[in-house]
Amino acid sequence: MSPSLIGIGVIALVVIVLLCMAIYVVPQQQAYIIERFGKFRSVRFAGIHLLIPFVDRIAMKTNMRVSQLNVKLETKTLDNVFVTIVASTQYRVNPDNVAKAYYELRDPQGQLRSYMEDALRSAIPMLTLDDAFARKDSVAADVQQTVGSEMARFGFTVVKTLITAIDPSPAVKSAMDSINAAQREKEATRQHAEAMRIQIETQAAAEAEKVRLQGEGQANYRREIADGIVDQIKSLQEVGMDIGAVNNVVLFNQYLDVLRSLSESKNAKTLVMPAATPGGYSELFDQMTQAMLTTQESSPQN
Repeated sequence: MSPSLIGIGVIALVVIVLLCMAIYVVPQQQAYIIERFGKFRSVRFAGIHLLIPFVDRIAMKTNMRVSQLNVKLETKTLDNVFVTIVASTQYRVNPDNVAKAYYELRDPQGQLRSYMEDALRSAIPMLTLDDAFARKDSVAADVQQTVGSEMARFGFTVVKTLITAIDPSPAVKSAMDSINAAQREKEATRQHAEAMRIQIETQAAAEAEKVRLQGEGQANYRREIADGIVDQIKSLQEVGMDIGAVNNVVLFNQYLDVLRSLSESKNAKTLVMPAATPGGYSELFDQMTQAMLTTQESSPQN
């Protein structure tokens, strides 16, 4: 092989090597920072690119995908309860500030962690334990806004911040469970008392209605008896009896009704019948009438 052919082959090999060194491919969701003699030159995104070998170099391969950082710290609430907070934040490099993110911030995760801890220690002590649980989404939004504005100065974007756990000490958890149990017991007692009150009011209303109906029934019963007596008196007067005889008949019938009621009563053990016969009832009537007349005559003198 002639020396000229060997020289051509060496040159071709060198050209191929230099061409391979000059051509590079940037994968999707990555960015390459190109430096020329140690000075920033450009940022290259996904695709095929060229650089000058031995003059340009790839200084940094930056991942453009969203990353996550978990932060765990202990702090105190407004009501002096120590809690452990676990927060997660998603962040990424801003495509417009790739060079700034690389050159100005040496430890992005460490800086982001410091900002997160500072923001959480400022937000949680302003809330009670119950408020911290109830408002954790708003606290996360405030932390995201505070940390996002700080990290934006270094070319990073905070996509989302979440507070994933608020964990008090076991003693505080036990006390909270006791308080909740006592509150539920108190509410159950109140509901039971309310049910008893309603039951008592319902029973009282039912008893009052019962008494009212019994009174109306008794009044109607007595009214019917009075009407029957009036009808009886009128019937006896129509057959020619005088008022005295009519009164005797009515009183005697009532007397018999009372005796019948006493004899039929379940509580009656012994019934003593009067010795007088129905014919002697007039004597009892005369005695009662005389007693009434004597009372009426003595009243005006008093």
